[in-house]
Amino acid sequence: MLRRAGLQALRALLELAQDPSRWRSVNEIAAAQQLPAPMLEQLLLQLRRADLVEARRGRMGGYRLRQPPAAIPVARVLEAVGARIDLRADLQSGPRAVETKAVTSTSDAAASDAEQRVISGMARRLQAALERELAGLTLEELLFDLSSWQESLGNAGGVMLG
Repeated sequence: MLRRAGLQALRALLELAQDPSRWRSVNEIAAAQQLPAPMLEQLLLQLRRADLVEARRGRMGGYRLRQPPAAIPVARVLEAVGARIDLRADLQSGPRAVETKAVTSTSDAAASDAEQRVISGMARRLQAALERELAGLTLEELLFDLSSWQESLGNAGGVMLG
């Protein structure tokens, strides 16, 4: 559902969000997130064009967030790398929730049309809800979730229960 470019862009930005003022090289980010450096560089260029990161050349250069993580919505990141999630397309092109029956009468055609209208309306509503959620969800919230998950693993990598 979420394209690879979107996931990798979010991973890169979460890496930068851990220390927003620090400049990080492509190779450093790629190694930390286990991403291919050439592909990551292309994503970072797209994120720079979208004004989400800034770049600086030279030995002390690299990339860093242009704004605080709280000011960067996930929707904007996905849009910057062309990874918009479209539930409507998924619902219409994927396995159909309602099987199509051979149309043998006018009432069958009307029922099939009604089913498609209901599915289409549901897809529009789900898409709108998803877009609202992604517009309100920020890198800071994802970073908090990531930090919480990492803390739950504890030093030994196991789950801490007490």
